[in-house]
Amino acid sequence: MEHQIINPWTWQEQFGYVQAHAVSGAERTIYCAGVASVDDDGNPLHEGDMTAQAAKSIDNLETLLRESGASLADVVRLNYYTTDIDGFFGAMEVIGPRLGQAGCRPSSTLVQVVRLALPPLLIEIEATAAV
Repeated sequence: MEHQIINPWTWQEQFGYVQAHAVSGAERTIYCAGVASVDDDGNPLHEGDMTAQAAKSIDNLETLLRESGASLADVVRLNYYTTDIDGFFGAMEVIGPRLGQAGCRPSSTLVQVVRLALPPLLIEIEATAAV
């Protein structure tokens, strides 16, 4: 698999993401649904705590990727949906290091929404991985 990061600018480096990934020769592409802070039965966890929800969402994403034969290092795109952008930036203290330690520098989009599927959820993360 060939993987090229395309960054015509440098400002995004401070946020730990890249503008684009060009991937060719991948054997599989994994499109993950939105992953949130839920337990094994789908019950929301950490109501009102964006940082704890972000950490659990990354835990759940890692589990999903592992079961798919991938890891965070294989993620080329992350879309973040949140009900509170300011709270999301506070939770980056958890998200950023986790992604950095895994060597994950995705292209990303951050969107604030009025509500997620389950009212207690504050963040949902959607991923695409190429292996």
